[in-house]
Amino acid sequence: MDGQVPGVQPEDLPDDLPGNGTALLDVREANEWGAGHAPGAVHIPMSEIPSRLDEIPEADHLYVVCRSGGRSAKVTAYLNANGWDAVNVQRGMNGWAAIGRPMVSEEPGAEPFVL
Repeated sequence: MDGQVPGVQPEDLPDDLPGNGTALLDVREANEWGAGHAPGAVHIPMSEIPSRLDEIPEADHLYVVCRSGGRSAKVTAYLNANGWDAVNVQRGMNGWAAIGRPMVSEEPGAEPFVL
C-alpha cells in the first residue's frame, strides 16, 4: 500500500454488520460510546488498543469506527501494520447516524446520539 488506509463509506457497509464474518470496532472514548453506538459493536478506546489487542474481534472483515474517521484511520493503520486486515469507516459515527443506521445508547431510555 502507498500509505493509504483502506476505507469504506457507511453507505457501503454490509447491512448485517456485525455478523456473517464481519465485526465493528468502535475506538471512541467511553462518554462517546455511552451516548450512542452501533448495536453489536466492540468498544476499545483508541488509547487502549495496544494493551487490548487480544480483545480485537476475529472476523473476515474488521471495520473500525470513531466519530468522524480520523482516530479510526490511525487505529486501522496500526492494526494493519500488526497483522490485521482492517478497514476504516469514513465519516465515522457521524456518517453512520446521518444515513439512519441503527444506534443504541448505554443510558436507559435515552435516545442515542453521536457525541
